[in-house]
Amino acid sequence: MNARINPFRGTGIALVTPFTLDNEVDYPALKRLVNHCIEGGVEFLVALGTTAETATLSTQERIRTVAAILEASEGRVPLVQGVGGNDSAKVAEELRSGLAMGVQGVLSVSPYYNKPSQEGIYRHFCHLASYTDLPIILYNVPGRTSSNMLASTTLRIAESVPHAVAIKEASGNLEQVMDLIADAPDGFDVLSGDDNLTLPMIACGAQGVISVSGQAFPKTFSQMVRDAINGNLKESRLGHYAMLRFTQQLFQEGNPGGIKSALSHLGIIENSLRLPLWPISEGLESELAFSVRKLQQHEL
Repeated sequence: MNARINPFRGTGIALVTPFTLDNEVDYPALKRLVNHCIEGGVEFLVALGTTAETATLSTQERIRTVAAILEASEGRVPLVQGVGGNDSAKVAEELRSGLAMGVQGVLSVSPYYNKPSQEGIYRHFCHLASYTDLPIILYNVPGRTSSNMLASTTLRIAESVPHAVAIKEASGNLEQVMDLIADAPDGFDVLSGDDNLTLPMIACGAQGVISVSGQAFPKTFSQMVRDAINGNLKESRLGHYAMLRFTQQLFQEGNPGGIKSALSHLGIIENSLRLPLWPISEGLESELAFSVRKLQQHEL
């Protein structure tokens, strides 16, 4: 058996789905965003995650969005596609039907709403794994799923599924992160799912991040991650603290309202979301605009 290798290290970007002011998917803006991220130095892209408002996209919009990202990226960086849900059979069928040619990995969230037991979570991922040969990134985000995938469950999945290559860990629990890193099998990595915990997680042994804030300032964020992975902590702290307050603001009234506001100030997309999401308040909008200008100066 070939040794497991995680091809998704460094900075991955959880792309938003830009909408026009008429609430249609804005494919030209999506192309601008993809180029902005790649030219900023990120290592891979993630389509159709939570940040993409995937729950509000039709099947045809999802297909076309992935195709548009692949076309814009032109193979310069790998693309991971979000494929997850709380109906194991339905998610398996989506994987069985096949993903777009060019997609190189799958990000799959622990089932939400149902609140399965740890045994249920384990069997869910083992079931999905039998329907795809692509590398799988598990995703633990208790704040959205209402259940925490314990380190013991993640490690059990990693041992049972040879093509499970990483976990996007967004529990916010650094002890859980350390338990994962300490006992992970060879080739199975931890990726940060919390932008502002990326530096401490890498210091503990994580190998990257799937970031929201990095798509606004990919140059600063991806360099911070590279510096951290290479052990240049002094340089990495400069990027971390340059992004800290901005990232706090992004999530203050929920994601992706904050990042869409920031990207609109950068002239990349319109500040448009689909219900039930709503744009951030005027006060936070003003604070974010100031932070964007400050970070633009930092990147000069």
